[in-house]
Amino acid sequence: MKSDSNGAVFCCGLLLLAGCTASDRAEPSDRSSPFPQAVVASPPPTIPALREWRGTSGAAYTFSSNTRIVVHSDDASDLLDTAAVFAADLKSLTGFPIAIVAGGASDVREGDIFLALGATDAALGVEGYTLAVGPSLAVQARASDGVFYGTRTLLQWLSKKYTLDAGTARDWPRYPERGLMVDAGRKYFTVGWLRGHIRELAYLKMNYFHLHLSDNKGFRLESLAHPEIVSTDHYSKAEIAELIALAKAYHVAIVPEIDMPGHMDPILAAHPELKLRSSNGTVQNGFIDLSMERSYVLLQDLIEEHLPSFPSGYWHIGADEYVSKYSDYPQLLAYARTKYGPNATARDVYYGFIHWANGIVRAAGKTTRMWNDGIVSHGAPDSLKVDANIVVDYWTNSGLKPQQLIDTGHDVNNSSWTPTYYVLDGAKPDLTYGYEQWTPSVFERENTVSPTEPHNLGSKVHVWCDNPNAETQEHIRDGIRPALRVLAQQTWGSTKPAASYTDFQTVMVSVGQAPGGNDVKADDLAFGRPVTVSSTETPNFPGSGAVDGTHATRWSSAARDAQWLQIDLGSRKSVGKVILNWEAAYATSYELQISDDASRWTTIYRTTSGRGLTETLGGLDAHARYLRLNLKKRGTQYGYSLYEVEVYGRI
Repeated sequence: MKSDSNGAVFCCGLLLLAGCTASDRAEPSDRSSPFPQAVVASPPPTIPALREWRGTSGAAYTFSSNTRIVVHSDDASDLLDTAAVFAADLKSLTGFPIAIVAGGASDVREGDIFLALGATDAALGVEGYTLAVGPSLAVQARASDGVFYGTRTLLQWLSKKYTLDAGTARDWPRYPERGLMVDAGRKYFTVGWLRGHIRELAYLKMNYFHLHLSDNKGFRLESLAHPEIVSTDHYSKAEIAELIALAKAYHVAIVPEIDMPGHMDPILAAHPELKLRSSNGTVQNGFIDLSMERSYVLLQDLIEEHLPSFPSGYWHIGADEYVSKYSDYPQLLAYARTKYGPNATARDVYYGFIHWANGIVRAAGKTTRMWNDGIVSHGAPDSLKVDANIVVDYWTNSGLKPQQLIDTGHDVNNSSWTPTYYVLDGAKPDLTYGYEQWTPSVFERENTVSPTEPHNLGSKVHVWCDNPNAETQEHIRDGIRPALRVLAQQTWGSTKPAASYTDFQTVMVSVGQAPGGNDVKADDLAFGRPVTVSSTETPNFPGSGAVDGTHATRWSSAARDAQWLQIDLGSRKSVGKVILNWEAAYATSYELQISDDASRWTTIYRTTSGRGLTETLGGLDAHARYLRLNLKKRGTQYGYSLYEVEVYGRI
């Protein structure tokens, strides 16, 4: 131990105020520091909106470099990690290093932020909290999750201003699952991108990150048992452990999925003898043959190797889109009748696999999840049925309806195509419908359940990468940003902060993004640099829109062929790669040029077959201060339009 000049004692990484003991623990009414209840002002906007707010006539709160986070001394073991994450985020947001101290309500000074457990309001549940704004701030909850979400509200507020009007709030979510699914099986997402979205989810009080880690284009997990199936771009066990640790600190559950018994192309490419073959000899590259006992050995290896790497309570087996016409595979019928009796059907092999996999998952103390499309009956005429203790992600109107699944005993997640699917080079969420009309109780094709149905767990945004090269990570990041905010609001279930989606966009701008997230690639040499252009379509589409790090803005030129965009890199830089992120209006013919004086230009790349979308110009090996995109022929009737021009050094 050591003391500072004020007599405080440092112990176990926490500053303990001298003389503070457990007997100083204030009662809940004292700890929550209530203020007079006269309604005065509305709170700053948040996403999701607060469930309850009452402005008061008390003194306002001011954040400063002297602010401390005071953790109630009796709650230090539960809240120290939350306080540390909050302090780190505040530093990222404001630049101020914030001290963390322990004490009671009487030790809180003006400008401090007090974090405590002990709330007795049952309506708050595990994730709810109360918030009091006055000369100091106080966040109180029944559990650490609630305190953490209270700090997210404060981050959103403090991202815009350091002075907050007095008031009190009560806030809690309607649905326990609020999240994002990313198809990393088809498109590899960098660890940095995933880390940024853990922070982004937490910033929006979302708690569920579903990683779809295998599909027909890749198997993304390091495997010691079966290294032959692993894609070149994959996540090591150390990287997964790093993501898990970050997710835990940000109160986000990472739920893994290894898709089986379908969508197994990269796995079966290394085990072709296990591919399902039809009666006419057609080989299914993505279907494993469930009539072969050796198939179960491989599947069990994959599940059991990776189960311990993911501490969340769920394991997703996929189980979608396996076989549509079972009569083409007589070996499945023969196997079913041998294993399940003479009245078994071929589909019973699929149901039997689900029961078998569920046994492995439950033996590890976890709950199995699966997609809904293969559950076509309650068990009749088929002789088997899916175990009721499996959570079903309902994505398409196939087989049993959501209410039928609930009546059978399942918990369900509203994973409906509309409005939660973001498909690369395909369907995108209808954000106006999603915000103004849809709720998580409305499933695909108007299948509804009661808004108070406890077995409806919530919903998530789904990023599907069927065409993995159609969009960059950055394009996807920007594309799903508004969808995440709409879903965060709808799954939290509070009164919406704006009546229309158009007005909600203003709230989104005000709330911003998570501190420390991945909004800009730090190594993009063009980001924020001065730009000059030959023309602009309107003042709404300036040249700066092509270098501001977001696909929410763009540069658009006049509708004439000969146009150019020039970027000043600030000094002579190595230029190894340039990425052009086109809006729909692209160039079929263009040149990339460099210069040291913006007068004499050298062409380092040219094409007459530009295709639009995202074009990566690699292997350039050039050095220059200025870069110019000389656009010669349009691919559409409109001018040229670029979301982003990214420039990177030697790679």
